[in-house]
Amino acid sequence: MRGIVRFAGYLPYRRLDRAAIPGLLGSGGGRGTRAVASHDEDTTTMGVEALRAALGPGLAERVGSLWFATASPAYLDKTNAVALAAASGLPFSIGAYDVGGSLRSGVGALLACLAGSGHLSAVVMADMRDGLPAGTDESAGGDAAAAFLVGEDGPDTPVVAGYLGGASVSEEFLDRWRAPGERRSRTWEERFGETRYLDLGHDAWEKALAATGICAGDVTRVAVTGMHARAVSGLTRKLGVAPEAIADDLCSTVGQAGCAHPGLVLASMLEGASPGDTVALVHLADGADVLFFRVTAAIGEATPPRRLDASPSAPVPYGKYLAWRGMITTEPPRRPEPARVSSSAAWRSNGWKYGFTGSQDRSSEAVHLPPARVSMRGGAFDDMVEAPRASVQGTIVTFTIDRLAYSPSPPIVFAVVDFDGGGRFPLELTDCDEADVAIGGRVEMTFRRLFTADGIHDYFWKARLLRSGVVDPPRSIGGPR
Repeated sequence: MRGIVRFAGYLPYRRLDRAAIPGLLGSGGGRGTRAVASHDEDTTTMGVEALRAALGPGLAERVGSLWFATASPAYLDKTNAVALAAASGLPFSIGAYDVGGSLRSGVGALLACLAGSGHLSAVVMADMRDGLPAGTDESAGGDAAAAFLVGEDGPDTPVVAGYLGGASVSEEFLDRWRAPGERRSRTWEERFGETRYLDLGHDAWEKALAATGICAGDVTRVAVTGMHARAVSGLTRKLGVAPEAIADDLCSTVGQAGCAHPGLVLASMLEGASPGDTVALVHLADGADVLFFRVTAAIGEATPPRRLDASPSAPVPYGKYLAWRGMITTEPPRRPEPARVSSSAAWRSNGWKYGFTGSQDRSSEAVHLPPARVSMRGGAFDDMVEAPRASVQGTIVTFTIDRLAYSPSPPIVFAVVDFDGGGRFPLELTDCDEADVAIGGRVEMTFRRLFTADGIHDYFWKARLLRSGVVDPPRSIGGPR
């Protein structure tokens, strides 16, 4: 049986209250909140967060391929999936590929891996949804990521949600589009898209029921996702499932996360599933896709370190959200902007830059961050082993608030962190306010974007305060690539 072996969703720390939008602009907004990626996040960093949470002990080296789906990639031409592989400790021997450009690409990548055979595949979906200020897409959108490990059932890789089958239909019609280089999506007249999606969704649903032999009344949990809100709502009412089987689509609290949303909702349904449950996912985008899963007894072993319904969050002012998104230009720090990163220098330090891997002296066991050739204890030369610290927690020894250093969102909080098991390093803290930081505070590592210069993103690791919502320490994901 092939299916989902591990899964995880990722939600950024910040939330925008939709009611704050008309207070600034006089229109727009709505009820609820939307998830907002921080100024140092993009689809690559969010994808890394989801994938690292989905990887269990010893699984990184067993992944044979990585498929990264997004409609808002950090790079064009360059493959974004290779950065996810490097930061997540996946081996060199895998193929890492982008599947992007459309809202259907996430489900497409998942379906392709479910239909395959053999090695363990990682499917990651991430998206950041933009819109014009006070527009519907801005308030209804959201930023998120989800990751799935797909493989055959086995003693070391038990399937937690077996794939029962489904159906897909595709039709060419213009409902939502965005030209390359544009940040704003455009839509056709709403009723046209609604009529097409209702027919397509119903057709795919009936075909999937017939192909799998499942009765609608036997479905335990089901969610319909898609950017066309009226079509999603209308189709949900016509599925013939019990009212209590309809799952929360997360739109009121997270927002519609585009390419990542079907994966996010599927992860949310699996987090609350029990053995024997039949879970259905319906996605509307340029057609319709229906997927059926049967939850197994192994579901309890795959609970992510941070559940979606317990993700810590804090509000972000609407003005700061606009600045982070580049919708308004604020006064920058009166300091020189950073220069672009050297490609060759970055390549030479890949293990440190992407894996946050230091070195440990064999004789004295001293841990060096960044890695060193000469030990600080005893002076041993070139007698080191690798010391990965990306999945190791630490304690804040001291910190400072820097209001002068260049940052797109000042001030910067710098902290000196002592890592469990050895190693000390000064790090920038993220996803926190000044009042949150204290000496003795516990932190974990998170992969972020430091800055962008000349179109080159400088990725590295920052520290994030440990808050409620983590059910156990982050799992080890193995050594660096």
